[in-house]
Amino acid sequence: MNVKVRKLELLAPARDMATAIAAIDHGADAVYIGAPAFGARAAAGNSIDDLTQVVDYAHKFGARVYVTLNTIIYDNELEQVSALIKQLYDIGVDALIVQDLGILAMDIPPIELHASTQTDARTADKIALLAKAGFSQIVVPREFSLEQIKEAVHTAEQNQASIEVFVHGALCVSYSGDCHAGAVLTGRSANRGECPQICRLQYKLTDSVGRRVKLPDNGSDTRYWLSLADMNRLGRLAELVDAGATSFKIEGRLKSVSYVKNVTAAYSRALDEIVANSGGRLMRASYGRTTLNFKPDASRSFNRGFTDYFLNSQVKDYTNISSWKTPKWIGRPIAKTIQIKGKALIVKATEPVNNGDGIGYFDEGGNYIGFRVNRVDGSALYPAPGSKVPARAGVTLYRNADVEHEARMERKDSSIRSIALTMTLRRSADHRIVLDVADERGNSISVATENTYSDTARTPQEGQRRSILERLGDTIYLLENLDDRLGDVFVPSKDLTALRRSAVSLLDDAWRMRYDRHYRKKSQLEADALSCVATSYHDNVANHLSEEFYCGHGAKINEKAIEVCPAKGSVRVMTTRYCLRRSLGACLKTADRDKLPQDLYLEAPIGRLRLEFDCKNCNMQVYYDN
Repeated sequence: MNVKVRKLELLAPARDMATAIAAIDHGADAVYIGAPAFGARAAAGNSIDDLTQVVDYAHKFGARVYVTLNTIIYDNELEQVSALIKQLYDIGVDALIVQDLGILAMDIPPIELHASTQTDARTADKIALLAKAGFSQIVVPREFSLEQIKEAVHTAEQNQASIEVFVHGALCVSYSGDCHAGAVLTGRSANRGECPQICRLQYKLTDSVGRRVKLPDNGSDTRYWLSLADMNRLGRLAELVDAGATSFKIEGRLKSVSYVKNVTAAYSRALDEIVANSGGRLMRASYGRTTLNFKPDASRSFNRGFTDYFLNSQVKDYTNISSWKTPKWIGRPIAKTIQIKGKALIVKATEPVNNGDGIGYFDEGGNYIGFRVNRVDGSALYPAPGSKVPARAGVTLYRNADVEHEARMERKDSSIRSIALTMTLRRSADHRIVLDVADERGNSISVATENTYSDTARTPQEGQRRSILERLGDTIYLLENLDDRLGDVFVPSKDLTALRRSAVSLLDDAWRMRYDRHYRKKSQLEADALSCVATSYHDNVANHLSEEFYCGHGAKINEKAIEVCPAKGSVRVMTTRYCLRRSLGACLKTADRDKLPQDLYLEAPIGRLRLEFDCKNCNMQVYYDN
């Protein structure tokens, strides 16, 4: 019985062309990247020319390019978006990652559509709706447990769609697409690609009349209360594969090239191991082998500490979810101070420290302080002049800028990705030389010389012929096997070189013709599918085409998006599975609930936020009272 092979896709972020190409070289099966506008990271837009080059490079390996058009769209922008989609289709972009359902009502080419995490697909009904409406791939919330992911996969597969899950990177404290804090408090909307990161601010925790709250852990009441640690599911990829997810997404379209190289390589290796142990049931979604010239280590790239978030339905230690002390990258603990000696810190280090490294520590007030290492002399570190350094022994030092690691990441040959070739060199019946070439993508071609050859060489030729045929350095190809059947026939080097060049050119042409482009699914959504829906500002309806989509399927438009119709009174600006009470050991479902006041507020210069606790659904809701 034939077993259906399931393809696994490692989806890496790219802020620009260089990062996209680096991601592919380091093992990505697909990249997601911003267009010139309308992406959820406004600072990560790219020109059509650059996107064309990314598409051309990615497709050589069968890797796919997804462009983010995942903001809500205003009426006066619809024509621009429509024209942009046509351009993206024409240059070969594989799919659009979309938030605004108005795009479903546009007259656009049949480009494949993926539902962004901004569509807030947190229920089976929403997943089914998106799949039936024409989305091929749906990004489920980061908050989903394994069981919820399994249920999402089941729902999606029933409607011919697949599920994409986040595996690494920054966590939004709110369900994505349902965070209105930036829009309400600052006028900068996450749904418009301008997130002001309200969750990374420092807040004072107070009661209903503004009094500071005494905390159960006796710590400071002023912390980064909404700042979460970063996701890391490197050790749990096999469980996600078993749950049925097919695309594994690394967050970070604003991250550096070195970050993307390192993290992509780490996850690519992990996926390769899962595939190798699958007994042929799994394969990677793209082609080529990646040769790394470094050892990937996700802990050496920016992070706020790691959590696998709510992958388990029951979270035993909520404090591991948050990064209350600082929203910055603390770094890896590498040393402790032993003595302060003049301008030097005498330390006991667990790893070598280098000139130029960035080091940080927490002072006695709990503030994170950083400095640059000017010079290292044995166990003595000399900070750059003017640095604020620890005043006592016993302080843990963290490294958040590793010059040696960055130097490895900056090398152009930090990774090489290649397509393996098998060649056969033979002589035809009419004595012409024939080169048969096959690659791992399933292409095979044959080229032959015009001349005939019958002269006998005076010296062995096999080594020389192989040396000529494997000179593929300016291509993506690598000669793996050569079956040389010419024996002692002499063939001039220039003729072998011409055969090789012709073969490579024909291989490129063959693959371009055979590339499997996916197209948009036809909508299976019934006309009354939304007859029970009355939209609120949480549905982000921002233009007449979005209204047309909803109303055309039976919905009633009660409220439009906050960005076009600002909400008044008490506005729910966030809903989060992260619960501050539970993190502080004062869950309302337990006997410890009285450790904190019933009513809690977060106060900062930017505004005052009221917290409510939906214990039935185990959610925390954040309100701003106008």
